[in-house]
Amino acid sequence: MKVSEQWLRTWCNPNWTTHELSEALSLAGLEVDDVAPVAPDFSGVVVAEVVSVDAHPDAEKLRVAQVNVGDDALVQIVCGAPNVRPGIKVPCAKVGAILPDSFKIKKAKLRGVESFGMLCSATELGLEQDYDGLWELAADLTVGEDIRSALALDDQLIEVDLTPNRADCLSVEGLARELAVVSHAPFKTPFELSPLTLNGSCPQAVVIEEQQACLTYLGCVVTDYNTQAATPDWMAQRLIRSGLRPISLLVDITNYVMLELGQPMHAFDADKLQGPVRVRYAQAGEQLVTLDEKTLQLSANTLVIADDQGPLALAGIMGGLASSVTEQTQRLFFECAHFTPDAIVGKARQYGLHTDSSHRFERGVDPALPAKALTRALNLLQAIAGGWVSEWVVAGQSIQAGQATKTPIMLRRSRVTQLLGTAIEDSFITQLLARLGCQVVANDQAWSVTPPTYRFDLTIEVDLIEEIARVYGYNNLAVNQAAMPLNLKPLPESEQELHTLRMALVGRGYHEVISYSFVEESAVQQLSPEIPYVQIKNPISEDMSTMRTSLFPGLLGVLSYNQKRQQARVRIFETGLIFSLEDGQMQQVPVLGGLIYGQVAPVSWQSNNRKVDFYDLKGDVEALLAMSHLHDQVSFVPAQSPEFHPGQCAHIHYAGQTIGLIGQLHPQWLKPFGVQGPVFMFQIFQDSLLTKQVPQVTGISKFPEVQRDLAFVVEKTCPVANILASIKSLDNSLIKQIQVFDVYEGTGLAESQKSVAISLKIQHNDRTLTDDEVDQLIQQVIDRAHQRVGASLR
Repeated sequence: MKVSEQWLRTWCNPNWTTHELSEALSLAGLEVDDVAPVAPDFSGVVVAEVVSVDAHPDAEKLRVAQVNVGDDALVQIVCGAPNVRPGIKVPCAKVGAILPDSFKIKKAKLRGVESFGMLCSATELGLEQDYDGLWELAADLTVGEDIRSALALDDQLIEVDLTPNRADCLSVEGLARELAVVSHAPFKTPFELSPLTLNGSCPQAVVIEEQQACLTYLGCVVTDYNTQAATPDWMAQRLIRSGLRPISLLVDITNYVMLELGQPMHAFDADKLQGPVRVRYAQAGEQLVTLDEKTLQLSANTLVIADDQGPLALAGIMGGLASSVTEQTQRLFFECAHFTPDAIVGKARQYGLHTDSSHRFERGVDPALPAKALTRALNLLQAIAGGWVSEWVVAGQSIQAGQATKTPIMLRRSRVTQLLGTAIEDSFITQLLARLGCQVVANDQAWSVTPPTYRFDLTIEVDLIEEIARVYGYNNLAVNQAAMPLNLKPLPESEQELHTLRMALVGRGYHEVISYSFVEESAVQQLSPEIPYVQIKNPISEDMSTMRTSLFPGLLGVLSYNQKRQQARVRIFETGLIFSLEDGQMQQVPVLGGLIYGQVAPVSWQSNNRKVDFYDLKGDVEALLAMSHLHDQVSFVPAQSPEFHPGQCAHIHYAGQTIGLIGQLHPQWLKPFGVQGPVFMFQIFQDSLLTKQVPQVTGISKFPEVQRDLAFVVEKTCPVANILASIKSLDNSLIKQIQVFDVYEGTGLAESQKSVAISLKIQHNDRTLTDDEVDQLIQQVIDRAHQRVGASLR
């Protein structure tokens, strides 16, 4: 919110400097981002009137003007501006004037003609200007008056960064109310609302079909006004200093009232309306061409203003082009309505819009404001352009200031002292609440406080206590040591911290990344089409419209970013939540995912520069599993998944459940995600990694260990893990270790077979094993391998 200090002081004028004023607003919670002068330093510039203009005798593009600067005699000035002509009033820098950048005006000769000063454009005075040439001033300015005082250029622009809960300060009136509260200076309205003379009933009917979305809709028809009337300079300057560009009188009046009081308004060309104006939700297939000439396909959740022909405007956001006011408009339908925040929030962003109107309605506008704002707008219009105003059409509730009330809040004295740590006098609290516009009824223990309708943020007791604290001054509150007993729960020895897993990956050369939980819808559809996904109703942007169903889109985005910056070796991981829909409810699951690309090791004199492969990533995953109790109970099962390369994908199984997946990114997704391959990724549920085997102390056996090597012949398609699983299924405590030490294919074996050599370490804790016992156990191993996987001894 940007506001002119001079405009603000017409409402509340404390005896403070600009710095003190802005500092007080910041300390009260309305952070002042910037204070800047309206105009840079210059002097000696006055309001002048061009009396006559003659051609320069020796320069085609120059003119010789006789100018009245308020002195006894006219001043001759040579000027090259295209719009110099008799009768206009413009700024004139007299001889001796100092313009911005210390540029001094001197008597000069231009092509042989003497010039005693310079006629100025706004740009030459350090101000913005939309057209080329001299700055044409209002005709009612006094010739000879210093331009700084004539145009109130000794002004400051105060930019306030408001938090979303302080919508009441999105107006000059709202900021002035706050200034009056913190400064104790009187608050006064700098204008009086004149009673309107209404002529006849309003010919335009209004129907509110959605009462929950639109509480009030006021309107009237204006005729016989001066369609050529221009926006007064004082109004145009206030609009410009607030960051708005003057457009036309009618638009400027609605913008001015919005800035002044905080109530958005709109004007329709009454002759373009067909039938009653209706406040309703859009219907399927309806379109609207907005004032900025964008064609919108309307959704059914969009509140619109419509007539019998269709939508006229996006309610509370922007008007439509078809019903807009033009130079040919003869009859106006002025409307002023109150839309609830729930009906407007997010709708502007849905259509790629953001307007001053939607900014206010999304945060909340005083429901008692429409009647006051409409009266103010009509007063301004009649004072500038005249016109006849019909009686008002009123749909919904016509709430007047002071009529609407909110639910009272009980404010306890003991609670104020407890939360602020300071005993504040009752009289201060009572007076403060009254200055905030609240109705206050006190008793022995508490106050019953009814907030004003414009304070949407005051709903519970702590809201009022916060108001007391910020106005009293946070720096004035006593400093007390907080007493907080810490009851730390012991960490179970079997629980593994996520931090430990992170550090394990870091130790293996990974870098941790954090990506958004919002991704592009196409990324979800491509990588995990089988998972029902959650769409965001009000996305920040199109590429952040869907909740991620895996960590892979974010990891691939980081990889793409790094590859575009010539990073040839990338190893990254992320921990976070993934989201899905189950029976219409959103489910979120914590997972850990990783990605590797490039060389196995950094480039060095001893590196063979081998590229990473599936088994490198599998080794990293097994290292994580080795830190948990699952290491010996997990299997990698070949699988097919849309995001992975066929034959380079496996599901991680535990107890018959899939707890993760691993594989090489399918080549078809390299280009859509902007990456180069091969890329290997994994994802595993966190809860399967966050428990570990509690160490148990066992003594070393004093008896000899027996080692037997077996070579099994199996089909090539048989995973080695299946052979190991078959041996482990014996559940014999004598087998201390099973280790694969060779896999062979070739001479002596059928083309479809392979040989897997396994070493078994066998030992008894209490005695020496006999040869017969060992032989029997080995035979059991051979039989079990044959039964489970069809293995035969080589």
